[in-house]
Amino acid sequence: MSQRVDKYHHQEIENRWRHKWETDDAYRAEINNQPKYYALTMLPYPSGDLHIGHWYAITPSDAHARFKRMQGYNVLFPMGFDAFGLPAENAAIKRGIHPFKWTIANVQKMREQLKSMGAIFDWKREIVSCLPDYYRWTQWFFLKFYEKGIAYKKFAPVDFCPQCNTTLAREQVWGEDRHCERCDTPVVKKELSQWFFKITDYADELLDFSKIDWPERVITMQQNWIGRSEGAEVLFHTESGQEIKIFTTRPDTLWGVTFMVLAPEHPLVNEITAGEYRDKVSQYVLQASRQTEIERLATGKEKTGVFTGAYAINPVNNEKVPIWIADYVMMGYGTGAIMAVPAHDERDFEFARKFNLPVKIVIAPAGSNGQIELQTAYTDVETGYMVNSADFNGVPAGEGKAKVTKWLEQKGIGSKTVNYRLRDWLISRQRYWGAPIPIIYCEKCGTVPVPYQDLPVLLPEDAEFLPTGESPLRYHDGFRKTTCPTCGGPAERETDTMDTFMCSSWYQYGYLSPYYKGDVPFDKQEGQYWLPVDIYTGGVEHACMHLIYTRFFTKVMRDLGLINFDEPMVKLRNQGIILGEDSEKMSKSRGNVIAPDDLVQKYGADAVRVYLMFGWRWEQGGPWDSRGIEGMFRFVNRIWELVLETVPAASSQEEEKLIIRKNHQTIAKATREIESFSFNTYLASLMEFSNVLVKHKARVYGSDAWNQAVRTLLLLLAPACPYFTEEIWDRLGLEYSIHNQKWPVYNPELAAEETIEIVIQINGKIREKITIPVHSAEDQIKETALNHPTIVPLIQGKNLKKVIVVPERLVNIVVA
Repeated sequence: MSQRVDKYHHQEIENRWRHKWETDDAYRAEINNQPKYYALTMLPYPSGDLHIGHWYAITPSDAHARFKRMQGYNVLFPMGFDAFGLPAENAAIKRGIHPFKWTIANVQKMREQLKSMGAIFDWKREIVSCLPDYYRWTQWFFLKFYEKGIAYKKFAPVDFCPQCNTTLAREQVWGEDRHCERCDTPVVKKELSQWFFKITDYADELLDFSKIDWPERVITMQQNWIGRSEGAEVLFHTESGQEIKIFTTRPDTLWGVTFMVLAPEHPLVNEITAGEYRDKVSQYVLQASRQTEIERLATGKEKTGVFTGAYAINPVNNEKVPIWIADYVMMGYGTGAIMAVPAHDERDFEFARKFNLPVKIVIAPAGSNGQIELQTAYTDVETGYMVNSADFNGVPAGEGKAKVTKWLEQKGIGSKTVNYRLRDWLISRQRYWGAPIPIIYCEKCGTVPVPYQDLPVLLPEDAEFLPTGESPLRYHDGFRKTTCPTCGGPAERETDTMDTFMCSSWYQYGYLSPYYKGDVPFDKQEGQYWLPVDIYTGGVEHACMHLIYTRFFTKVMRDLGLINFDEPMVKLRNQGIILGEDSEKMSKSRGNVIAPDDLVQKYGADAVRVYLMFGWRWEQGGPWDSRGIEGMFRFVNRIWELVLETVPAASSQEEEKLIIRKNHQTIAKATREIESFSFNTYLASLMEFSNVLVKHKARVYGSDAWNQAVRTLLLLLAPACPYFTEEIWDRLGLEYSIHNQKWPVYNPELAAEETIEIVIQINGKIREKITIPVHSAEDQIKETALNHPTIVPLIQGKNLKKVIVVPERLVNIVVA
């Protein structure tokens, strides 16, 4: 007689097991003799609420970490909070609450939300980057970088509001007209002395991806961001003798230069501009300062520019060419000056046509006589030959680059060089809520680093936040005024704070020994055991900032002798994005935001977890579907009933053999899919297995095959559904905890099918399908096919030419 089971009460069960795991310290990760596995997912910013995107990134990553743990690895899966940032400072201004209080309150709320996921976070390793015991080490890294010559200071442009008299973060500049979010005043660029890191010293090494297993998409994005180009650096001079250095990837087109263009910010602009052109040039420089790089470099943007009234001399032919300024040339790329070859560059061609500047062809298509009509720039310069280029006429363009470069070096007017799109990392922020830069300025001693024993340089708790958004550190005498550690005289502190990417560039090391009290940022024994990170998960949007910065940090740490490896994370996997049900990006203004807390309350964490893993390919994501979460809720409850609801014992040898075979096939499939982060197909294999068990339950219930199959199903499902599998395992009277059990291993022999279906063809046309024992002999297959009732009348009386057997696929009978 069947006995129904009570309903799955997810709230009570999840709360009980979460308390049990915390009490038992079940997921504490400590050094032992097992092979280690350091799993890491990108830490969240404490905005106050976990959104569904956090769940989509974290819970499948947790499932994979649980899977590795069950495979016998000692798994570290830590969690923390990237807690510095502009939103906290805005909250201080708008709500009158200190950023620290706002941030810590959010951390406390989000920590509880994270715990509801049922993840195996080792909370004793939590780090919060805004705590002084953490940013002490961020400042320690700055000092080490400064000692090594990697940290330096120079002038660089920032967005500046003249009305508020303050610098603005990118997020504070609004609209296409780029105005201040607070007062609507047009924003301008302003030069400030700021701190940089020499990430460009590591550019070539950052282009080496041979030691890491990262997605091709991320590798390509980083390659493009670093932007390595080989070419020549060439010296032009103005008529009055000022040097203008340019970089070109096509030195073979130097004879086609008909004008030069400087970036509006170029330091020579003011020096060379003739008097009658000054007003127009000044106006244009101001206009360019109000545009973003993206706006200035946009494809299709109409070319604008102003003539300076000055001329340069082309060093290869001594021709005089006019010098213009234009916003499509950036001071941050190359040298901030270009030689313009309109015949062979689209942007230069558009500019020349607009301002009636000459166009001179110096590369002609193969087979032409060098006289070609240009309706657009001729850019297929690899296959042509040089023309109008003095002694280089007739040289194939593919050879011209190297030959001209060598000639330039012989003449002393140029040299072979490598250029990078990558620029040094600007770490200065004119904000309060960040790690203070540990530098002191003394009139007598100059720039003085804060002594290590004086770290951390603390943010003042009594800072007064101005409605303009200016950093209160600039006006806080208690913070700003100090004593020089070298001479003891009066001095001032640096009032800039560090980019928040500083804190997240080394946080994976911070988890090893949170808030360590030693003389280096983490315990060396912990580092030797756990490092490097084995798997890192997070969004692809971090490819060109955080993921480059953390690689850079690791390479510097290696050179400082802190670690003995080159890359921070061996393997990287990216999740996609969950959209609203309207297929649009989730936002409060659209009203399409999905609140995970409400889903957990209604359906339980396990149902939310499996929906996020099953609903889409994890690396792609897609639109939310409320019907999908309902389906996963039914699936969880169906497994609950399948395993716990009893029926009369029964036995069917044939069906038991089928269950055993499906059991081992599912182990193989589920293992392969979860290992490769294919969570949807991993869960699909378990759903298929559960369907088989439902179908045959009445005839195999209580048998060894059934009991083993149920245990396998629960073990395979445990990484995805930690709560309810733990509850069912406990109700079955099995050893606590299911998450401490070994991952099932499949037996290939038991997984093998006993029969296989193949087709029978006559002269290549399918006539029948038959089921035969696996590994049947070829003669036996031929005999079965030729004597099949469907086949006999079709070949009777015909000349049998041959019978072709393709093992495990088909039999083709050839007759005439």
